[in-house]
Amino acid sequence: MSEHEESGETQDQLFQQRLRKLEALRAQGNDPFVVERCDRSHTAAQVTDETQFAAQENQTVSIAGRLVARRNMGKAAFAHLADESGRVQIYVRLNDVGEAAYEQFKDLTDLGDFLCVQGYIFRTKTGEISVHAQQLHIISKAMRVPPFGKLDAEGQTHNALADVEDRYRYRYLDLIANPESRLRLTQRSRIVSSMRRFLDGKGFLEVETPVLQQEAGGASARPFQTHHNYLDHDFKLRISLELFLKRLIIGGFEKVYEIGRVFRNENMDRDHNPEFTLMELYQAYANLEDIEELVEEMYEAICTEVTGTPTFAWKDQTIDLSARPWRRLPMLEGIQQYSGIDPADLRTLESAHAACRAIDAPIDLSKEPTLGGLIEKLHEVYTQPHLVQPTFITDFPTETSPLAKKRPDDPSLTRRFEVYIGTAELGNAFSEINDPLDQRERFIDQVAQSAAGDPEAHPMDEDFLRAMEFGMPPTGGLGIGIDRMVMLLTNSESIRDILLFPLMKPR
Repeated sequence: MSEHEESGETQDQLFQQRLRKLEALRAQGNDPFVVERCDRSHTAAQVTDETQFAAQENQTVSIAGRLVARRNMGKAAFAHLADESGRVQIYVRLNDVGEAAYEQFKDLTDLGDFLCVQGYIFRTKTGEISVHAQQLHIISKAMRVPPFGKLDAEGQTHNALADVEDRYRYRYLDLIANPESRLRLTQRSRIVSSMRRFLDGKGFLEVETPVLQQEAGGASARPFQTHHNYLDHDFKLRISLELFLKRLIIGGFEKVYEIGRVFRNENMDRDHNPEFTLMELYQAYANLEDIEELVEEMYEAICTEVTGTPTFAWKDQTIDLSARPWRRLPMLEGIQQYSGIDPADLRTLESAHAACRAIDAPIDLSKEPTLGGLIEKLHEVYTQPHLVQPTFITDFPTETSPLAKKRPDDPSLTRRFEVYIGTAELGNAFSEINDPLDQRERFIDQVAQSAAGDPEAHPMDEDFLRAMEFGMPPTGGLGIGIDRMVMLLTNSESIRDILLFPLMKPR
């Protein structure tokens, strides 16, 4: 049972019981909080490795971990210790560890305490590889009861911390109680490491750019604001990594990337958290098609390295990242395919409204004041739910893409794509604008949208425009939401499942 499910009085009683045990240990000269280290020779996984048992049987080892289960049998006891790698059983017998150590183990330890154990590896009568303790020391004491639950014969944990909000709010307890959460969050780190290795191998340079910015640009989002006391000036937390990375391209770097936290003062749901991890890269002398090929190769490489295969299950389907080239689908063609609206009906806002009313589209037209925004909404409602296999959606409206080059043959559309897998958007890329005059016009249009009431319109950024005026090479850019990628590859339903510490409303 979770400590948060028990009454305050009961918890106080349990705390006091453990406090008395701590005082008894200290009175014996065995204060566990004085101990600074345990000289471990093996992890739990190394001890219990069946392939190594023949070589390790009767070998003396030193292990450490949290006490998660115990079964007393008079003058002997079995217990389980857990470390990062898994669980290992220990056998503690009075005749082997001595009366003082055994009584201390039996009477003064609690579930949750950390132990350091020296002993030899053996196999029990039931066949479980274990450590026969010869020395045992308490090296830290848990003053509260961890929510361990019970482990069944198949290794599944039951009755552990189950409340979803508690799991997110007290992630440390979730990691203690639910091995699957620890595995999922470990996979997140492996995915990020794999991405770094891939990009480093392609010659990209990892950099760091400012979190505090005068103008939070590079995306359409509301920023958080803060005040710098020394400078007596308001700053914004970044919503994107884009504009400073482009400054580096202007300065002479040709391949750069950054993996960092960004902050958007927006709604929270299963796909959105106000702070999240973004990877953005920029490559000089590359275009949108170069970035498409890079995305195909990178996603397949990361999935294969982390999961062992380029394919994975999504609901009742199998997604294959190695089936290249991935599908390319212009946005207007997708809308026509899945809604029946002809691209010719999406040339003006008035005709687009009429087309939506004709098919009774489930869209509040009063909330879509621009043609570009309405087109993207139609894509979201009609096309996106069908994008299970990897698909590049191309040709976004110019109105909603203020940093992407226009298509030379149709200035109403841009050289931009978003990549979709498992119906989720997992990347956004441009052939980047490098014309400072065009970029200024786009920013002016965004300022007009802001004046008309759009709180997420891109701000005017004179410093960035000044940098562009010194010359920027043709450049391909890409942004990937790390959290969405992790959700996909770990089959997670909510972004909170793959964030170590998701933002929660204070209690």
